[in-house]
Amino acid sequence: MNSCNKTVRWAGFLYLVVIMTGFFSLMYVPSRLIVGQNPELTFQHISSSALLFRLSIAGSMLCYIAFMLLPLVLYQLLKSVNETYAKLMVIFALVSIPISFINLQSKFSVLTLVEGAEYLKVFDEKYLQAQVMLLSNDYNKGILIAQVFWGMWLFPLGYLVYKSGFLPKILGIFLIAGCFGYISNVLGRTLISNFSEYEISGYITLPATIGEVGICLWLLVMGVKNKKKLAVSVNE
Repeated sequence: MNSCNKTVRWAGFLYLVVIMTGFFSLMYVPSRLIVGQNPELTFQHISSSALLFRLSIAGSMLCYIAFMLLPLVLYQLLKSVNETYAKLMVIFALVSIPISFINLQSKFSVLTLVEGAEYLKVFDEKYLQAQVMLLSNDYNKGILIAQVFWGMWLFPLGYLVYKSGFLPKILGIFLIAGCFGYISNVLGRTLISNFSEYEISGYITLPATIGEVGICLWLLVMGVKNKKKLAVSVNE
């Protein structure tokens, strides 16, 4: 049983790392530094807060490392529920990792521009500001690609949670809904140029947030409802 408890706590801890670092690098820092369609102000903010921008890169790296380990731990916890779905969960999550890491190159390029290397002095300031905005937009598009797999892994995870018997079924429902929310968000932002102006765009990934935060807190605080079923799942 101690081994089972450790697996549960590790899963909860890794999920917490993913959520906290993801929030910091994908939401908090951009809200402080990126100013809509204003290249000049965005350039100034990043230049004056280069450390914060670097921390967002480091936070993303930590997030992706934790997200690489998380499905492997969850696999041990849920494989006895349905091994095929457990394997799909791992595959969909891991596919996003190289995409996410490669996408960080855009942020490193932004740092190069704002730190003003000697060879960049041949370009005027307006050009550099425009390039920073372009790279920021490229990064966001890369995140959109990664979101396809951030959504897809939630479907098998939600199914496994729902069927497990030792985790709350309602969280499984939210996770499955979160899968379709992510996919809808990706399709909406790909097909509709002003999708972000629609009110639904602010809520479409909310089920995923509720499901993921919920399962994270459940694993950390509540553990599981049925210890015997958990022991069988982990030990098989």
